[in-house]
Amino acid sequence: MGTALIYDEEMTKYKLLWVDPACKIEVPERLTVSHEALVRNGLADRCVSVPVREATDADILLVHSEEYLEAVKKTPYMTLEDLKEFTLQYGDVYFHPNIYHCAKLAAGAALQLVDSVMTGKVRNGMALVRPPGHHSMHSAANGFCVFNNVAIAAKYAKQKYGLQRVLIVDWDVHHGQGVQYSFEDDPSVLYFSWHRYEHQKFWPQLRESDYDSVGKEKGAGFNINVPWNKVGMQNSDYLAVFSHVLLPVAYEFCPDLVLVCAGFDSAIGDPEGEMCATPDIFAHLTHLLMNLAGGKLCAVLEGGYNLTSLAQSVCQTVHTLLGDPAPRPANIDGPCKSALESLHCVRSAHKKYWSCLKCAADLPNFELSTKRIKLAEEKLEEGEEAISTKEEEWPEPPKRVAPPVRTALVVPDDVSCPDGCKRFSSSDNLSPLIANNLRENILKDPDDSDALSTFSSLISLVEEMKKDEICSGLALVHDVSMSTMRVIQHATTALSNRVLVVCVGDGMDPNHITEDGKTLVVHISGNKPEKHACKYYIPVCLRKGCGELSGFVQAVFGLLLPLGYEYDPSLVLLVRMPDSGMCDSMWQQLTGLLQGLAQGHTLVLMQEREKACVDPTASSLLGNAAPSLGPLHAPLPEDVEALESLRCRLQTDWKLLQTTAPESGGGDDH
Repeated sequence: MGTALIYDEEMTKYKLLWVDPACKIEVPERLTVSHEALVRNGLADRCVSVPVREATDADILLVHSEEYLEAVKKTPYMTLEDLKEFTLQYGDVYFHPNIYHCAKLAAGAALQLVDSVMTGKVRNGMALVRPPGHHSMHSAANGFCVFNNVAIAAKYAKQKYGLQRVLIVDWDVHHGQGVQYSFEDDPSVLYFSWHRYEHQKFWPQLRESDYDSVGKEKGAGFNINVPWNKVGMQNSDYLAVFSHVLLPVAYEFCPDLVLVCAGFDSAIGDPEGEMCATPDIFAHLTHLLMNLAGGKLCAVLEGGYNLTSLAQSVCQTVHTLLGDPAPRPANIDGPCKSALESLHCVRSAHKKYWSCLKCAADLPNFELSTKRIKLAEEKLEEGEEAISTKEEEWPEPPKRVAPPVRTALVVPDDVSCPDGCKRFSSSDNLSPLIANNLRENILKDPDDSDALSTFSSLISLVEEMKKDEICSGLALVHDVSMSTMRVIQHATTALSNRVLVVCVGDGMDPNHITEDGKTLVVHISGNKPEKHACKYYIPVCLRKGCGELSGFVQAVFGLLLPLGYEYDPSLVLLVRMPDSGMCDSMWQQLTGLLQGLAQGHTLVLMQEREKACVDPTASSLLGNAAPSLGPLHAPLPEDVEALESLRCRLQTDWKLLQTTAPESGGGDDH
């Protein structure tokens, strides 16, 4: 299955016909530069082209009133003066004789994408559409939006395919109030939005865009607003919110479909957002969503008004949808103080609705730092605006490298090699020096040719990954602990790699772990650790071990992923100890999520008798979505307490683990 791309030049054929400073940034070039960048980078040809269609009246009426639809239908026949007059009844939007046709195509494109994904014609996809949709309300155009494309798509998917749960992720820099209003009392749709807010001073200036608007009645808890109360948010801020709010809640919710309101005005250089997140972060945000809902993900373009960062961000998103390894994340440290304050408030507001947030701190008992700044700014004379003359600059996103071999296997001859993988054996190519070292210092029996062959192949495989000839690998080995030590030793010394070691299950010896920062070891098991946690050795003990799904998921999002992103390894070594007790679906989820790190360079080591795990592991390494975990129950209270205690102890060294901002200190300003 491939990735759908939906685009039609017809949606560029409307524009602003009069002077309106608020609307002048919404131009046809937004669509053309995005599509041209996909063509220029060879991405459009790799996608499955899906034709657009017009949304029908019945489709549009899933969200909008008949009165509003009938009013918009008249716009193709209006004079310029009539269009101006018609526009005045709505906020920050404009009409054109062709906009009704384009709006039907935009909504129809979202529905075509849903159909393609839900029928299995493609795995995922992106629709480049115009006009955008997430501000449009039941009976009103708003914010450049005529029909609410993603809201219509969600209701259509539920109605046509009987979906029980739909997740909408809105990473546009503006609050999609139209989507919120459509589903705020509906527990079958989880809506997540982060947006520039500045304590209600930024458009659309709505009280209900704040963190405490959590939904209504049965929908309480299913509306998550993350307000950005200052500009300049960076990659770390976005990753912190994904790790500590969106992902744990999304996995507990367990959607059947993921829809993304893919607005790229939240990227650096955008005149609306004024944020500093670089385009490559969208590769990671996309990757982190791709193992939900069995990989059924539909991204629909919303905003984005810097034509350079817009095109770059669209390309980063489509690269990832196609399965290309994500680039090394740039500029990851910790979230700023204002982001931590928002994160703190959101987690607190939702702790009573989601078991994964039960340990969240209560609301802060101090005034938010940015509120004081805003009050000071309000002393400016009415109508006076602070004008920033600083021109943001950022490097071209790194070239996405897709190695010739996606996944290589070091397995015995009696284990079949799954489709798409390459059997690997390179003992013949190993340097005599390394071979002699293995015989003299490593092997218990210097004449053990099988052990020599396995160790040699592992070392050669790591070297090929370093050269980007191979992306990921899987090896069945006789002695998992010994193989882990040898790979770490070679990768950190001969290849100067930084290695993230993720060990699952009991039995790993922590005594060989060094504190030089060349490795970061996260060991998740059911046993209390022999060695206490330190900066580069982090044992995570779950009472029922790795078979306890909810606790394990909490450990992955609350600890492992933030640690991995901040450490930024060049190799991930994923070690499955014998009798780990982990189910295949969680193992596949873990394998898939970790491939967002180290440009996808993940080496999996398993004990040789775990032959049954080869196919599911290889499937995840090849980029196939992991099976759903199903709705998650509450984690064990003792696991929650232990994980929270560990996170609090580690957050001094690892800033991306922070979830609260103390009144003084805690979090740095970007």
